[in-house]
Amino acid sequence: NTAVMALRSLSQSFKALQPRALATAGARFSSSFVFPVTEGSFKQHKLDVAPRQEIELTSDECWQSYKDMMTIRRIETVSGELYRKKHIRGFCHLYSGQEAICVGLNSQLRPNLDSIITAYRCHGWAYMQGHSATAILAELIGTKLGCSIGKGGSMHMYGEHFYGGNGIVGAQVPVGAGIGFKHRYTEDGGVCFAFYGDGAANQGQVFEAYNMAKLWNIPTIFVCENNKYGMGTHDFRSSASTEYYTRGDYVPGLWVDGMDIVAVKAATDFAIEFAHENGPLVIEFETYRYGGHSMSDPDTTYRSRDDIKQVRSNRDPLLQFKNRMIEAGIAQEEEFKEVDKTIRAAVQAASEEALASALPDDSELTTHILTGETITVRGCDPFTIYN
Repeated sequence: NTAVMALRSLSQSFKALQPRALATAGARFSSSFVFPVTEGSFKQHKLDVAPRQEIELTSDECWQSYKDMMTIRRIETVSGELYRKKHIRGFCHLYSGQEAICVGLNSQLRPNLDSIITAYRCHGWAYMQGHSATAILAELIGTKLGCSIGKGGSMHMYGEHFYGGNGIVGAQVPVGAGIGFKHRYTEDGGVCFAFYGDGAANQGQVFEAYNMAKLWNIPTIFVCENNKYGMGTHDFRSSASTEYYTRGDYVPGLWVDGMDIVAVKAATDFAIEFAHENGPLVIEFETYRYGGHSMSDPDTTYRSRDDIKQVRSNRDPLLQFKNRMIEAGIAQEEEFKEVDKTIRAAVQAASEEALASALPDDSELTTHILTGETITVRGCDPFTIYN
């Protein structure tokens, strides 16, 4: 399947997928465009319905999605540079190549309602959940401007409806089922997206979470970001079945081309509605990471430079969406060059601000520790209370 997608010519796709502009009042920048979803972007498991085959976006929304993807790409590039200069220590997992997923999905979430929990490759998610480039880079460096005050590092970033950033492989999946249960219990109408990688997909706790979610019809969408490698092991060497979207068995599943932001947006809209009405869903976003598992991974023994180059040339999420915007008449090549230049300068400035920031105060050693508060916990029946 990957080979078929890699061989698909972008130029052929764009001819078949040229969006049509919708008649709207106002100038070019308030126009709306309908983008058809690329044929073959979805595969279904025990689903009688499918995501819609087109997405309507305004030119402003297109530009915002492109800028977000480019900003995340640049944050990760700068993070790599800071790591090599030893400004960043410890773990550092980059998201380059996978930007269409976090940008496309976050753009379709309902504000202050839907929740997200993910694994340790979380910088892009933190950015899309409202943290600035400065706050993310400062957190990686370990200074007080960091989004976790410099105490969390690469794997521990959070937000109001963003539950991390988790360092233990697969541990966030059952927590995601619990967050979904919260949405169901409080009847607030929200859903939870629980992300994990193909490297975590064989863990028992993943299947336990599937089972519990289905028993109670919890509105949790279990999302496997299949970037093809669990650390340095290709998915077909670690998994007897690499069709991760079918792994829920009795839980319906959906495979999505995670390199195409249009497909991601359509799949997200579908998933929210489906989970709200029917309970859990398993999604597999097939994607690709350009760097190693982490910055300590030399990334030279289990794949070739040509493999990465082929994906960058044929499937890169920024390149695909940029070309579709040009085909739609939303922008010209020169405009993208100017935007890219502006973003590079902004992220560089954020990097310098993060580096200039001071270390956390010593007093932070004893903050964020729960003390002096009585916690009331209900027992196995309504009449047993523990303090």
